[in-house]
Amino acid sequence: MNPTLYINGVWRNSSNGGRHEVRSPHDGSLVASVAQASIDDVMEAIAAARACFDSGVYSSWSWTQRSALVSKIADLLERDASIVAKKESDDTGKRLIEAEYDVADVVATFRHFAALGLVEQDHVVDVGIEHVTSRIVHEPVGVCSLIGPWNYPLLQIAWKVAPALVAGCSFILKPSELTPQSAIHLIKLIEEAGTPAGVANLILGPGSVVGNALTTDPRVDLVSFTGGLTTGKTIMVGAAPTVKKLALELGGKNPHIIFADADLDAAIDNAVTGVFLHSGQVCSAGTRLIVERSIHDRVVKEIVRRAADIRMGGPADLTAETGPLISESHLKTVEKYVAAGIAEGAKLLIGGKRSERPEHAHGWYFLPTVFDGCNTSMHCVQEESFGPVMTIEVFDTEAQAIAIGNDTIFGLSGGVWSRDTDKAARVAGALRHGTIWVNDYGPYRPQAEWGGYKQSGIGRELGSHGLGEYLEIKHIWTNNSPSRSGWFHDAVGGES
Repeated sequence: MNPTLYINGVWRNSSNGGRHEVRSPHDGSLVASVAQASIDDVMEAIAAARACFDSGVYSSWSWTQRSALVSKIADLLERDASIVAKKESDDTGKRLIEAEYDVADVVATFRHFAALGLVEQDHVVDVGIEHVTSRIVHEPVGVCSLIGPWNYPLLQIAWKVAPALVAGCSFILKPSELTPQSAIHLIKLIEEAGTPAGVANLILGPGSVVGNALTTDPRVDLVSFTGGLTTGKTIMVGAAPTVKKLALELGGKNPHIIFADADLDAAIDNAVTGVFLHSGQVCSAGTRLIVERSIHDRVVKEIVRRAADIRMGGPADLTAETGPLISESHLKTVEKYVAAGIAEGAKLLIGGKRSERPEHAHGWYFLPTVFDGCNTSMHCVQEESFGPVMTIEVFDTEAQAIAIGNDTIFGLSGGVWSRDTDKAARVAGALRHGTIWVNDYGPYRPQAEWGGYKQSGIGRELGSHGLGEYLEIKHIWTNNSPSRSGWFHDAVGGES
């Protein structure tokens, strides 16, 4: 059996012989068999990361050395892009071309952080005292547990691994048990690049088995997690006793607002993409379409027409525009979500069920779905389906659009469409979400921060703050002309 755990520089199988089968969401076929870690394996990985960090074998490297390492990893990823994309496509069921785009973004992420590591982080503060040097320095936070999701497996892992390496941290990486193959290959490239043993450790398995140890162990200094809100809350509770640093991205229920004066052709096209790309399995999906009343009928009619024309298929289907859901259990979750929406009064216009096409019979395909007549009191508006489901709400005034857009416990992203630049700027400024797209929806770049308000999470990834999450800030005050403080009376000193 191929060893797929990586602990202290050694590839190995689980200590208890556990294995996990990875199945294709397209047809249920076996795409990989990987080791499933035991708790003992997790403890060894944590111990290896802790010992490595405390030894200084990597954390003592200069910023330039660490940036060069991350740049080399980017080169290796670029070399193996087609291999990695195939693994990602096999695991997720997404079209190969989407996986290729994702891998290109992964390379860009590593290059961004490699470049950021060459920017001077430390600086001197002028405290107004001539003989005092006051320096602010940045040091690695320590040992990190990095826990990734299944929808963009390698990309969202890269958002964690690249800054952790540039910062000088050691880490234990746990990808989703549903999509482990690209993470395994990444660790092979990290090893090939010359990373010291113990810096990078890979644990595979479900969070229910290995997650608690990764998030509660006192030897872990930071937990970075991308995933569901419920799990995020559990991690917060587990991290509290040791007051670990947390970086959490917990999804969203994202408003996509279209004003009557918008470029409607572009707005509608982006609205369709914003919900149905990757079958809605995107944390920033614009699943809440909020439309000005005067254009409601026109927009909805076109949305439904476009949704009906979406071509679904597996990784090898060159005509496909989107693919299956990740698993049968997730498909059942989306089915329950749709049934609940209907029960509470949402009007189902299209979809709402799994595909009945013969070529989809063995996969987990769910039809693009549109609900009309929705409002913020409905669970289907407030809760994240993580599937291809759009809800449509209406507004009459700018203030109503803002109020509806903010009426959510989440705050990850949102979109605003209007030709009135002042109005668009006002609405973008008023929406309580971490990313707002104006007359666009969905693009991001590694140079700009990503993260959410409210229950969408804590902290930021990407940008410069994405590196800052993996750093501690230390103030070093040096008195270059030391003298007695003279604060307390000292008879002996006073007489001398």
